[in-house]
Amino acid sequence: MSYISHQNVIQTIVTISLFFAIALTGTGLLASSQIQRGQAIMEEAIQRDDGYGDMKMEVKMVLKNSQGEKSTRFLKIRQLEIKNDGDKLLTTFEKPRDVQGTSLLTFTHVEKDDDQWLFLPAIKRVKRISSSNKSGSFMGSEFAFEDLASEELQKYKSYKLLREEIFGDHECFVVERVPTDNNSGYTRQVVWIDSTEYRFMRIDYYDRRDALLKTRTFHDYRKYINKYWRSSEIEMKNHQSGKETTLFVSNIQFQVGMNDGDFDQAALRRVR
Repeated sequence: MSYISHQNVIQTIVTISLFFAIALTGTGLLASSQIQRGQAIMEEAIQRDDGYGDMKMEVKMVLKNSQGEKSTRFLKIRQLEIKNDGDKLLTTFEKPRDVQGTSLLTFTHVEKDDDQWLFLPAIKRVKRISSSNKSGSFMGSEFAFEDLASEELQKYKSYKLLREEIFGDHECFVVERVPTDNNSGYTRQVVWIDSTEYRFMRIDYYDRRDALLKTRTFHDYRKYINKYWRSSEIEMKNHQSGKETTLFVSNIQFQVGMNDGDFDQAALRRVR
C-alpha cells in the first residue's frame, strides 16, 4: 500500500507541475498577444494621421488653480510634418502682454531626443530646453514640455493592450505605454483610443513614483479635409495639485504651404 501511495504522490506532483507549466505558457502567450495588439493599435492610430503636410491653429488656454481662479492666454500653433522623422511645432503666445511673443520651437525626433528652444522676449534670447528639464511645466500650465511633442511610435519602448471598455460614448482600446526617454517625467502612460476612428480620447500620466499625476481628455472632435480628426477642446487635469489647463482650439487650417524655413530658430523671434 505504501508503494502504491508513493506512486500516486509522484503522479499527482507531475500532474500539478504540468498544469502550472501549461498555465504559465498560456499566460505568456496571452501577454505576448496583448503586447502585439497594443503596438498594432498605436501603429494604426499614428498611421491614420500621416500625410497631412502642415497645419496651423489658434488656441485659447485657460489655466485654473486649485482655488478655482482662472487666467486666460491666447496663442498660435504651427505644425510641419517631416518625412522619416517627427514633426516640427512652433507655439507662440499673443496675449496677454506679459507673455506676448514668447515662443516654443519643438523638433520631435523618431530615433533620438527631441530638440526644444524657448524664446523669451523680455530678455531677447533663445534658451535651449535640456532633456532633463522637459518634464517641467510649460509656461505655468499643466502641460509639460514633453507633452507638446508629436506622437511617434518609437518614443515608447513597450505597448500593451490592457482591456477594452466604454469611455464616454465610445468603445475604446486601453493601451499602456512606457516612455523610452530616461528623463521623462512619467514611468508610464495609459491611453484610451476609440476603436472606430483610432482617436486619442484620454491619457493618464503616472509620475516617477508610479502615482497617477495627470489626465488629459480630448473632446469635440471634428474632421478636416475628409481624413484628419482634431479635438477642439483638450483638458489636462493635475490630480496631485488640483490645477487644470484647458485648450480651446479654433480656426484649424491644413496644407497652408509652410516649409522648413518657417521652423528655424530665427522663426522664434519673427513669428507673428
